[in-house]
Formats: sequence, structure tokens, C-alpha cells
Amino acid sequence: MKKNNKTPKLRFSGYTDDWEQRKVGDNIVEYTEKTTINNQYPVLTSSRRGIFFQTDYYNGNQIASTDNTGYNIVPYGYFTYRHMSDDEIFHFNINDITENGIVSTLYPVFTTDENLDSRYLQYQLNYGKEFAKYAILQKQGGSRTYMYLNKLKELRLTIPNSVEEQKKISVYFMKLDHLITLHQRKLEKLQNMKKSCLQKMFPKDGATVPEIRFSEVQGDWEERTLGSCFDERLESLPDGELLSVTIGSGIKKFSELDRHDNSNTDKSKYKRVCIGDIAYNSMRMWQGASGRSPYEGIVSPAYTVVKPIGDIDTQFFAYMFKKKEIIHLFEINSQGLTSDTWNLKYPAFSKIVVRVPRNVEEQSRIARFLLELDELISCTEQEIEITKRMKKGCLQKMFV
Repeated sequence: MKKNNKTPKLRFSGYTDDWEQRKVGDNIVEYTEKTTINNQYPVLTSSRRGIFFQTDYYNGNQIASTDNTGYNIVPYGYFTYRHMSDDEIFHFNINDITENGIVSTLYPVFTTDENLDSRYLQYQLNYGKEFAKYAILQKQGGSRTYMYLNKLKELRLTIPNSVEEQKKISVYFMKLDHLITLHQRKLEKLQNMKKSCLQKMFPKDGATVPEIRFSEVQGDWEERTLGSCFDERLESLPDGELLSVTIGSGIKKFSELDRHDNSNTDKSKYKRVCIGDIAYNSMRMWQGASGRSPYEGIVSPAYTVVKPIGDIDTQFFAYMFKKKEIIHLFEINSQGLTSDTWNLKYPAFSKIVVRVPRNVEEQSRIARFLLELDELISCTEQEIEITKRMKKGCLQKMFV
């Protein structure tokens, strides 16, 4: 493989010739057909997520023409984009969902000829360095950047001579995008499943048993005060590892978070947290800032740390504390005049009444089930991140 500025760093085998510079205008054809009938075709919009339906048909407020010329028609397989941007980022998308759609006249419409693969052009415009540099140059004062089609036609891109090579590149990235979409759909289903389980595996208001339950367990859940389940831990551990309580991810080691350390140098008053304790931000408990600690460490004196009394599963309670109904209990029991000053200290926390299984084994089974769901969610999030990083690396190496 040649190593110069006319070939990419990463290339499909069998291709060795230099890429060539072309004006975009040499290989694109503008489409100018319009309609004044605003309910003739579905409305489309061009965005970061691609072209999609805003509504089945024009309803009077989804799209507007700036003059009396009507609306641009976008045939299947044709490009469109909004010719103005509040930054230098434009999003070029292809209509691949309907035979014809309409867009505002602010959106130019065009297609490519037989010497340029349309999907390849889409990826190079959306992710290539050449267009990004060109777009920056178009911002000549003012708060917006304009990229009229005539200006876009003047852009020079370095592209493969072979349409076959162009198509291989575009198909590769289409497969990566499809894989990312599949992972994202899986993640959404898992997140919805967890949300549903949090609602159905705990009793609703007024009920004594949950809607969904493991088949072999029986008996009503009992009402207990949190003070009968937890006592406050007031120990210090000056040399302990600093922990952080997050709303979305529970308790994390502070060293693993990308945060500025505002903690005091003198940590003699910091509170000890043992494995299995629940720590919460006293001023953010009503927002869900709590979690069961998998670590030994310390938290700020402004936090509250509670330790289990007797035989209970603290992970079960950690999940319970994320339910919106329980968070509402934390909110109404917090003291303070405004949300900025609401504070839930242990004495108020201890008086809150919740309903829990009498059998700790049922508590543990619910906790284990939800933990497994969380692990699946975490693995799927990692798969998405890995695939996105792969795409980013390939975008940097597969274009000149």
C-alpha cells in the first residue's frame, strides 16, 4: 500500500491506485421539482439521526415554506440537508424510507451520477476532514454558517477512482451503523424491562404482594420502618478511599470518575462506608442519589451512611430506593424550604415506612435478578461504545 496523501491508511485489498481530487459538483445532479400541495407527500426532515417522518402528512405546523414557491420533493435515494447551521456541522441524509417526501425550500435536494456512490459521498461529507475544514471557511462573520448547494459543488474531495471501492467502503460503514442500531435497540429493551420490573416486582400502593413474584414464595410483604432495617453508621476512617454517590450508577470510587476533587485535605470527619452499607447524598436523596457500596471507603460528612440491622439484603433496598414512589417519600420527608435546601437526615429517614418481603431469600432473589439485568445493560452499553470507537477509528483511517 502506498503511503502518501492520496491514499488512506486503511484500505480494502486489491486496490492500490491513488485516489483523485474531484469537485463535488462534477458528480452530483440537483433535483428541483416542487409541489404546492402540502398534503401530497409525507413530511421529511434531515437531522443527526437521519431522515425520518415527522408526521404522516403536512398538518400545518410541521414544515413551512419561506415564500410561495411550495415545498421541495425528495425522491427515494436522494440527498437533502439544511443549508444553514448554528455551528459548522451539517448533516447530509438520504431518503431511504419513502418513494417521495417533501421538505422546506431551505433544504436543497440532489443525487449523484454513476461515477460516485451516494452512500460513500454521505459518509465522506458527514465524517470526512476535507468537508469539515471547508465548512469552517464558509463562516464569514455572523452566528450561522451557510452552505448553499452551489458552494457545496465547489468542494474538492479526494475519493477513489473505482466506484466499486467506494461501494465497499460505504457498505462497511452501513454494516457498522446497523450493528450500532441493533445494540441500541437491545439496550432500550433492557432498560424498559428493568423499569417494568421495578414497578411489578414491588407491591403497588395499597397492595400487600407484587404483581410479579417468584412462584415458590408466598405470604404478604410486611410494613417496616427504615429505622428497623438500618442504623446510622457514624464512624470515621481518615485514611479510607474516597467514594462518590451517583444518581445513575450508585457508589463509585472517586478515582474512577472524571471529576475535580473538591474534598477537604483533612478527612478526619469523613464518614466510613463498609461493604454492604447504603450511602446517600442527604441533599439529593429525593433525586435518587444513593447506592449500596461494594467498597470499603469514606464519603463526605454531608452524606448519610446506614448499615443493616439483622438479616436483610441491602442490595434489595438499594433497588427499592430507586423506585419513583420511594423517591417521592424521600422528597416529602426531606426538610428545607426549597429544593436547594431539602435535606434527609437519618432521623427523618428512619421513620419512613416501606413494605418488604418477610423472607430475606425473596429479597435476595429480587436483587440478584435486577443485578443480572444491570449486567446485561452494562455489557450492551460497552458493546455500543466499542462499536462506536471502531467506527471512529475506521473513519479516520479509511478516508484521505
